[in-house]
This record gives sequence, C-alpha cells and structure tokens, in this order.
Amino acid sequence: MSKHVQRYRDHDTNPCIVETDASRKCMDDNNYKKDMCTNYFIKYRNCRRFWQNIMVQRRRDGVKPDMPTAEEREKILKSVEMPY
Repeated sequence: MSKHVQRYRDHDTNPCIVETDASRKCMDDNNYKKDMCTNYFIKYRNCRRFWQNIMVQRRRDGVKPDMPTAEEREKILKSVEMPY
C-alpha cells in the first residue's frame, strides 16, 4: 500500500473514513448512480466541513497537530450534539 493510501486510511489523519466508506459502498451497491447516494455524500461533505473548521481553529490557537487524534475527536464529538 502506498504512503498516500496509508495516510488516507489512517484514523488519526482522516476523521471521515466511516462516511467515505459508506458513500463508496452505496455507489457500489447502486451501480454508481450518484442520485441514489445523495444522503451519504451530504454526510461526508458535512463531516469534512466540520473537521476542517476544527483544524482552522486549532491552527489559529497554535495547537499542534492541526487535526486532532482519533481519541481527541471522540471527545469532541461527545461534547457536541450531532455536528454533521
């Protein structure tokens, strides 16, 4: 597996793996008809937006790393009701 693929599948660097997998599975199951998977795409997009905003805020605050680890993300999600 290439480094890019490994990074993409790493739970510490990619917070939206579950949403990515769900949208891909939907596409596979529905013969790649995008209109059948709109809800999955919306969830993925909202997930990316949410974590992008978290990253931007952490950069502004000088917190490293920019993307919270998987453990930190769980705590953040528990403290916020249904972010995406």
